[in-house]
Amino acid sequence: MTHHEHPNVLEQVLELLAENGFDGMADACRILYNEAMKIERADVLQAQPYERTDRRRGYANGFKPKTVQTRIGTIPLAIPQTRGVEFYPQAIERGERSERALKLALAEMYVQGVSTRKVAAITEQLCGHEVSSSQVSRAAELLDDELEKWRNRPLGETPYLILDARYEKVRHGGSVVDGAVLVAIGILPNGKRSVLGVSVSLSEAEVHWRAFLESLQNRGLHGVRLITSDQHAGLKAARQARFAGVPWQRCQFHLMQNAMQYVPKIAMRTEVAADLRTVLDAPDADTANRWLQQTVTKYHTLAPKLAEWLEANVPESLTVLRWPTAHRRRLRTTNMLERLNEEIKRRTRVATLFPNEASLLRLVSAVLVEITEEWETGKVYLNMNLETQ
Repeated sequence: MTHHEHPNVLEQVLELLAENGFDGMADACRILYNEAMKIERADVLQAQPYERTDRRRGYANGFKPKTVQTRIGTIPLAIPQTRGVEFYPQAIERGERSERALKLALAEMYVQGVSTRKVAAITEQLCGHEVSSSQVSRAAELLDDELEKWRNRPLGETPYLILDARYEKVRHGGSVVDGAVLVAIGILPNGKRSVLGVSVSLSEAEVHWRAFLESLQNRGLHGVRLITSDQHAGLKAARQARFAGVPWQRCQFHLMQNAMQYVPKIAMRTEVAADLRTVLDAPDADTANRWLQQTVTKYHTLAPKLAEWLEANVPESLTVLRWPTAHRRRLRTTNMLERLNEEIKRRTRVATLFPNEASLLRLVSAVLVEITEEWETGKVYLNMNLETQ
């Protein structure tokens, strides 16, 4: 679409630079960014302010203040808001990503045990000026402080809790071991997602999961109505100890994988998977239980161990049928957390091997801070106005 000319904006910028030179750069950028964001909003809305047009896709809804830290100083911006259509300025997203990339570059270098001198050389390329070893060390300290505050921030009511773990190679006591990264995601009363916490330990043993869950509760986590996770023994024991009485939804994806281990012939797997999927996709609990019994009877002779396993384990994956239909698809598996783990893996594969648990925790926390910021400021994940069935 055609944009209106903005000569007054350019005159303001030129006047600032003429009067203040480089000292006026931050203010000049503020003016240009604000104007660029308004133009971008008009593009999204397909209409200029106050313009009447059949092409309009939504409406302008004022501005929201936001302070952005950049390499030329602190810039206070006015982020354009919209009503009726989702919008966030790409220019600001790009700027924030580049600043976060600098922090992550520092973190990634440190987790690989790279010397501060080498990190300084890399940050010089990123920043365009020399950075001393002491500045790099200070930046790492500031990053650690920031991440520590985030990991210990207060929590509140969280109706839905999703738990999972992934493993990374870590040096410990002169050996290379699998370090467990424990992650908790919550769906808040407003329907948005949030990474509630992360912890690094040497295993998924009950003692580690219990300490992690206890830390979430000590930070104020309450009001949990459903927990979704796999059936790991350590997690199961810790969950029962810390969240006794809270309904549990066993991840249907993991359940399906576990079931295949009891299928006696590879040729039967497709049929068994289809039968099991029919049970899990049932419209209500009564129907699911009836179809489950039919499936158990079907395989009682063909695969007795499978039939016995299905009868004992599948009901743990039917808990979600007590919740609104619109919620079930996103609560019946830990797939959302699995996708988050893939994002963590994309960053951690750079390091390959972490020198210690603290370095692993630093990088994973930095990634999760970015993700949870996007979630908490993004669109609603679940409509929480629906009542529990």
